[in-house]
Amino acid sequence: MIEFYIIIGAIALTSWAVSNTLKNKFKKYSKVHLRNGMSGAEIAEKMLADHGIKDVKVVSTAGMLTDHYDPRNKTVNLSAGVYSQRNAAAAAVAAHEVGHAVQHAQAYEWLTMRSKLVPMVSVSSRFSQWLVFGGLILGAASDNTGIGFYIAIVGLGFMALATAFSFITLPVEYDASNRALAWLKNKNMVSQQEYAGSKDALKWAARTYLVAALGSLAMLLYWGLQVLGSRD
Repeated sequence: MIEFYIIIGAIALTSWAVSNTLKNKFKKYSKVHLRNGMSGAEIAEKMLADHGIKDVKVVSTAGMLTDHYDPRNKTVNLSAGVYSQRNAAAAAVAAHEVGHAVQHAQAYEWLTMRSKLVPMVSVSSRFSQWLVFGGLILGAASDNTGIGFYIAIVGLGFMALATAFSFITLPVEYDASNRALAWLKNKNMVSQQEYAGSKDALKWAARTYLVAALGSLAMLLYWGLQVLGSRD
């Protein structure tokens, strides 16, 4: 069991380090003001217009780093620190979220796949560990025979689904960032310094998803060994 706590600790520490670096990067690039004077909302609206997307609205949402694109109601949701701000960080985030709207409009295959998995993952992620724990406990109580093992296997299946979802998310996020940076550069929306800041900020944002995916894989492998090892 000590291995479990080591894995949890390592994942938590890495996640904290990347998240903290991301916050510092955004704080740094929030001080790099855009020469064009455009706000995050204006950047988003222009990128939508340049891609011929007329049915997506740009709205403000509460919180910090809560920016997201919602395909259900076709809205680009920008946090207060992005919606009205006029700096490299705001430009990067706004363009990235519009990148998802462009993916949606163009039926980007990875986004389509991810969207289809959302309902299943939202349910399975709630029960996966409970099923694995319960299955292992029930299996130990019955000398690792019978239904306990199969309950744990179902839990592993749910974990595997969540892990697959986290890895499918990676190309979606990286592609949205690439679309955002290409548009910012090709349309001369930012200076060379502003572009460098936007690129660095999005790089660290993407790393949060990478850490989450690797953490999910590590947990799946650990519990997989525990469940399959219980049969020996």
